[in-house]
Amino acid sequence: MADTPGHEQYTRNMVTGASTADVAVILIDARKGILTQTMRHSFLVSLLGIKHIVLAVNKMDLVEYEEKTFREIVSAYEKFASQLTFETITAIPLSALEGDNVIAPSTNTPWYEGPSLITQLETVQTTEDLVEKPFRMPVQWVNRPNLDFRGFSGTVSSGSIKVGDGIVEPTSGQSSKVREIVTFDGNLDEAIAGQAVTITLEDEIDISRGDVLCALQDRPATADQFEAKLVWMSDEELLPSRNYILKLGTTTSSARVTALKHKINVNTLEKTAAKTLELNEIGVCNFALDKAISFDPYQENRKTGSFILIDRFSNATVGAGVIDFALRRAENIHWQSVDIHKDARAEQKGQRPAVLWFTGLSGSGKSTIANALEKKLHSIGKHTYLLDGDNVRHGLNKDLGFTDADRVENIRRVGETAKLFVDAGLITLVSFISPFRSERQMARNLMEEGEFLEVFVDTPLEICEQRDIKGLYAKARAGEIKNFTGIDSDYERPENAEIIIDGANTAIEDAADIIIAELKSRGMI
Repeated sequence: MADTPGHEQYTRNMVTGASTADVAVILIDARKGILTQTMRHSFLVSLLGIKHIVLAVNKMDLVEYEEKTFREIVSAYEKFASQLTFETITAIPLSALEGDNVIAPSTNTPWYEGPSLITQLETVQTTEDLVEKPFRMPVQWVNRPNLDFRGFSGTVSSGSIKVGDGIVEPTSGQSSKVREIVTFDGNLDEAIAGQAVTITLEDEIDISRGDVLCALQDRPATADQFEAKLVWMSDEELLPSRNYILKLGTTTSSARVTALKHKINVNTLEKTAAKTLELNEIGVCNFALDKAISFDPYQENRKTGSFILIDRFSNATVGAGVIDFALRRAENIHWQSVDIHKDARAEQKGQRPAVLWFTGLSGSGKSTIANALEKKLHSIGKHTYLLDGDNVRHGLNKDLGFTDADRVENIRRVGETAKLFVDAGLITLVSFISPFRSERQMARNLMEEGEFLEVFVDTPLEICEQRDIKGLYAKARAGEIKNFTGIDSDYERPENAEIIIDGANTAIEDAADIIIAELKSRGMI
């Protein structure tokens, strides 16, 4: 692994299982010695469970093939690496330009008696044997060309499977036996790791793309929460509580970091407290997913224990991680069935529950409109509750500031609270700046279809500043208030709001009447 740009792509490939090698080459410039990149790459290699290191000290020709320089670099590296999990470190002095010790021993380094680079790579003992691990096959495609055939296609990640063997889909617990193993070249009696096959079963069970077929007697963990080590790979910092897309094998789910336990200083391997991760930083995190998925700890199975995080809007890969273990408390908490449900509560109140999510700049008029709307709804006998940004920050969210990470958590908590009020059958009015589309979408996703109406109070910034009786905008422009939306913190305008209010030209009562009319047209009141 060279100390050059592009190592993020290497990390992504390794973490997501693009390689199962047990040996890594750490390339060092003999002129520069151990760099921060060297330590970062070494930590990543250790994180990935690779046990054998080839320390390639390159450009020895530029330091006159000095043994002292080589030995000092090796000594410094071994001291650092003693904190990692490597089993062997083989240091080789090289000149890639001149070919010294690349293929054969070089006369320019008579003091070196070890192997050449190629010899070492060809003879190093590796231990990874995917065939010996429990059977795992992520389902890539449900193959159903006609009514008489239903097979599950994918590549066997690990282990082997034979006709007649029992299998299970662990998230549902449904099991069956293998009837056929079908390939383009004909049926097989057995499939092993690395083979692309289609498996048919003796029973009709519900299996979809993203599910995992597993050995009946050796199942993976199944949970919606786990701890993992995360390598952050985006210029934009990680925001705990923001929803990202997690991709593990063929399955995807919505995921968020519920706790950033600590980050790791790659120079010292010290664990330090952190609220976020920036580009190339590594942290230990707890994750919560929107559904239970099947996985193995990475140290047990690299193929089924690694994942990537994807930004929901840009579709860019922003992180890569390896799973340590399931958080077992997720398996001990079950949804409690109750007899009085949302529909019954709403019917009693003669209304359809919903969330009216008011968003806009500070001073746009959203809270004033929401307050006027609630009074109108109350006057016609409707049951409501208003969650206002300032009020909530005095109680539920009083521990949060105004950084991007705190804003994300602020909206997550409010979204969950609004969901509870909807479950109570109420028409819930939420008035928050909520500047990020991702968090507004997160709140929308918490509700059922048709229950979430985004109300964008579209008021120009200059009008908002004119209305600012508290002088907040003036203080923000003077630098007295940091992270103020519209000044030094972005506001992402809604793209598909159900209701748009012209905040500069619409009277408060008229705005409330517009929303009342929309609620009636949708049959909510």
